[in-house]
Amino acid sequence: MYRRATGPVGTTAFITFLLGIPILAGGIWLSSSATDCIRFLQLPLIILGVTLMAISLFGLSAACYGQLKLIRFFLFLLFLFLFALLFFIIFAYAVTDKGKGQVVLNRSFLEYLLDDYSGWLKDKVADAEYWEKVSDCLHRSGECGVAMARYVRDPNSGLLVPESADAFYQRKLSPIESGCCKPPTSCGYTYVNETVWNPVPGVPATDPDCTRWSNDQQVLCYECDSCKAGVLATTRRHWRKVSKINIVVLVVLVILYFIGCFAYRHAKRAHYDETYGVNRMSKATPSFFRF
Repeated sequence: MYRRATGPVGTTAFITFLLGIPILAGGIWLSSSATDCIRFLQLPLIILGVTLMAISLFGLSAACYGQLKLIRFFLFLLFLFLFALLFFIIFAYAVTDKGKGQVVLNRSFLEYLLDDYSGWLKDKVADAEYWEKVSDCLHRSGECGVAMARYVRDPNSGLLVPESADAFYQRKLSPIESGCCKPPTSCGYTYVNETVWNPVPGVPATDPDCTRWSNDQQVLCYECDSCKAGVLATTRRHWRKVSKINIVVLVVLVILYFIGCFAYRHAKRAHYDETYGVNRMSKATPSFFRF
């Protein structure tokens, strides 16, 4: 009877193990994403996924051997993990709570401004030492390289030439393409191709990013504030997607936790052969949470 009572605990542990997979996969996906160069938030996610899977394996072992103390310890570890996951979700939303692209007249893509962001994550990205690592990651990602180039056939010469400025302005650029691969629209530069823009003589540059822009393909706008804003926008988008998955996992884990608690109480009664019904003794003032 006791063995049968621990069955739900084993089922809970098994499902918990499966829930660790999407958390771990989310961390691996962020780490392998070529355009997500902020990696310090991804390691905790991987640790959470591995930890949950380890806790669930421990719970499976406890259920298989029918050890009440081990089952209770498994539920305690799961309880701590729930708080850790909740804290991580709140933290991820808190550091990515602000910032969105700005609509520009006659442009389908958005412009990104560093001043639209605030808080700890912005300060982290704006730090010169840290940004050097991020910009190096952007260089290696090739976001501004061949993948961004588009060519059309010239009807007169039959040769392939870069698409027209009007066609480029109608493109849906990613935050990094918009912020790092071209100068801000406010600079008023003349389009040559996706990553080559020439300043208009006599037109003053009011945005500091205009002077940071270079047609050198190794420089472009990687040192621009708009590029930092584009990285923040990319991070915000990716982390919001992962956080939604984590919220679903958290809700399911809470349900499983309570199922495990009830299964533990049933197993405890079965183990000690407690009686049922009106003659069963109870505390005068029972505690709210009972294992």
